[in-house]
Amino acid sequence: MSIIRKVVTENAPYHVDQKEIVQVVRNLFGDHFSDIERLLRVFGNGQIEGRYFAAPLEWFEKERGLEEKNLLYIEEAVRMGSRAVERCLSESGTEKEEVDAFIFVSSSGMSTPTIDARIMNELKMPPHIKRLPIWGLGCAGGAAGLSRAHDYCRAYPEAKVLVLCLELCSLTFQRTDLSKSNLIGTSLFSDGSACALVTGIKAEGDDTGFFIHDTQSTLMADSEDVMGWDVKDEGLHVVFSRDIPRIIESWLKPNLDQFLEKLGRKPEDILHFIAHPGGKKVLGAYEKSLSIGAEKTENARNVLRDFGNMSSPTVLYVLKEFMKQQPNAGEQGILTALGPGFSSEMLWVEWRGQNG
Repeated sequence: MSIIRKVVTENAPYHVDQKEIVQVVRNLFGDHFSDIERLLRVFGNGQIEGRYFAAPLEWFEKERGLEEKNLLYIEEAVRMGSRAVERCLSESGTEKEEVDAFIFVSSSGMSTPTIDARIMNELKMPPHIKRLPIWGLGCAGGAAGLSRAHDYCRAYPEAKVLVLCLELCSLTFQRTDLSKSNLIGTSLFSDGSACALVTGIKAEGDDTGFFIHDTQSTLMADSEDVMGWDVKDEGLHVVFSRDIPRIIESWLKPNLDQFLEKLGRKPEDILHFIAHPGGKKVLGAYEKSLSIGAEKTENARNVLRDFGNMSSPTVLYVLKEFMKQQPNAGEQGILTALGPGFSSEMLWVEWRGQNG
């Protein structure tokens, strides 16, 4: 087992009300769609009230090339990521010298050397930390990062691992892309970062947190066109299949049942449902396919309302809410996220420590 001891979040610098975004999109796309007002309903129907962006709204009104977008991604990712790592270490009482491994998860920009190396230089971290940058897992990245940290801690039970998930999805906005996928992405996507400290069971420190019992990674065969990016001259163009809610309804339940059978658990054992809120329809598909009530997705809905879909960090924002609420010792549940591939990541977790 391993322990998720701490999660901190670091928001992007510019908070924007959803109504402000609607006006900008209306101005940019109104001349290209005869039914623009009907299409803009997706912004109100998505249950998002506000989001955080890496740049002010007026920045998006001008066409930007891939180079300019990516330079801002690197600059802002290093700033936000360094801040998140510093706070995670400080709030968990962990010294930089105690960190054994650093997992960095992102899919919304490109950098070689990777952002984790730049952050290590920025924070003067020890040079022998093992780095594992992960790119391309999209919304599943947060859960996958925690899963890979768990794998590391099973091999090294005294280890302390940082998992930093950071996305600047707003910088992938395409002014000239008139596809429905781009419009839907514009209504959902936002920017944010989250850093978690995951340790082995023999690591020194307070054992309060979510213990990870086991994980499951699943790839749906031949489903590359469900979700992801198309890489073009202008940058990253979002790919969203309209079938995502239907796919979740038909595919997720058998996938979960397989995981529960492996664990010797039943659906009714899921007290806490820590899910990445991909969107309103995704949460509805979770509830329908798993036969769970809306109270189980309340924390996810609240994060979606206040922050939008930040891709990989979002499930860590939801996890942070559960940790703040201090579950009773022994209470268990599942942490899950879906992403490109089409794929899912699942972790079975149990709260230990306080409130016991």
